[in-house]
Order: sequence, then C-alpha cells, then structure tokens
Amino acid sequence: MEPVNESDLDWRVRDGVEGTFKQKRLGAAAGSDHLGCSLYELPPGAQPWSYHYHAANEEALYVLSGRGQVRLGGEVHALCEGDYVPCPTDESGAHCVVNDGDEPLRYLAMSTMRDPDVTIHPSIDKVGVYVGAPPGRSADRTVSAFYDHEFDGDD
Repeated sequence: MEPVNESDLDWRVRDGVEGTFKQKRLGAAAGSDHLGCSLYELPPGAQPWSYHYHAANEEALYVLSGRGQVRLGGEVHALCEGDYVPCPTDESGAHCVVNDGDEPLRYLAMSTMRDPDVTIHPSIDKVGVYVGAPPGRSADRTVSAFYDHEFDGDD
C-alpha cells in the first residue's frame, strides 16, 4: 500500500438526484479494505443522493471548499469550509447534501465498509440492500437492489 494523490486520479462523473456530480474513490485507489473515502465535487444545484442512512456503515463528511447544506437527522444545516458532519448508523445519521451555493462544493465522504449493508431512504419510501460488497465498493455484489417500503411518521 502506498499514499495516493487525488490529482493522479480521474474524476468519475455520476448522475445524482439533482444534476451530475464528480467523485474520486480515494480509499479504493489506496487499497483500503475497511475504510472508504471519496472526494466529491458538486456543481451549484447538485444533490448526489436522496436523504438516507445506513444500517451497518457509519459515515462522516468533511467540507474542503464551497458552501451548501446538509439535511441531517431531519434538520437542515448550512455547510462551509472546515465543517465536519458525523452520520451514525441510525435515523439520527440520515443525511443528504445539496450545493445551494454559487461555486462548486468539495468534500470528503468517509465510511466504514461493512458488508452486508442496508440503506433506508424515508423521503422516497425505498430500502437499498447490498450483499457481497458495501456501498462505495466497486466489487461484484450478489445483491444490489432498491425495494419499496412505506415509512410511518416524519421523514
């Protein structure tokens, strides 16, 4: 294993909930097995993922530059350079990031990489199931699917 410089990695352009965004999988490039880390760059107006939380994998976000907002545990918070956002493995860690600023929003997303994992998406009444490789890992999975699920109460 050796250090990886993000400038040596190509951006992966992905479709998000709103617009497209860019991602570099730093943890995978460095050969990390149990800790994931990706660099994200969101243009103004972009939202990569729906509001969700993981049942098995804790996440954290660290803002490198730009401004945006994070919905965390049902509350909306402004984001700016230097902000750190913990996302535990329960409803209190439910989150989604939106770039509501005028410049690109760059942040690191770090997570444990436990398999299997389940993601709960209360705003869109879906549950994601991942077996064989956790979310964020590019390995083949035996199960990777979204299922309809009706949630009670507030999302």
